[in-house]
Amino acid sequence: QVQLVESGGGLVQAGASLRLSCAASGRTFSYAMGWFRQAPGKEREFVAAIRWTDSNTYYADSVKGRFTIAGDNAKNTVYLQMNSLKPEDTAVYYCAAGRVAGSESNAYAYWGQGTQVTVSS
Repeated sequence: QVQLVESGGGLVQAGASLRLSCAASGRTFSYAMGWFRQAPGKEREFVAAIRWTDSNTYYADSVKGRFTIAGDNAKNTVYLQMNSLKPEDTAVYYCAAGRVAGSESNAYAYWGQGTQVTVSS
């Protein structure tokens, strides 16, 4: 089993920055980690992913240029730096771990409990 614990969410104003962290423990076999988010009344959507083998990163179009995913393999931790936040970024953000750095949620076997990000206008 892999346990994922997110932290770093909060309430900020539009234009501000936040950094989310996700610490993995247990059988950390994953080859990729990703961030997804889910706003009230909406489907969970892909935000970003990183592949540990070559550090390749992937982003949703809606966050390209504003969000950066980075990982510390030695610490089994992945970060999501979020800049220029917008009200539409408001959601619960989930960390996920899996074998493939995909944009589909079914590519990931393990999920964290989520952390709330609220951006006020």
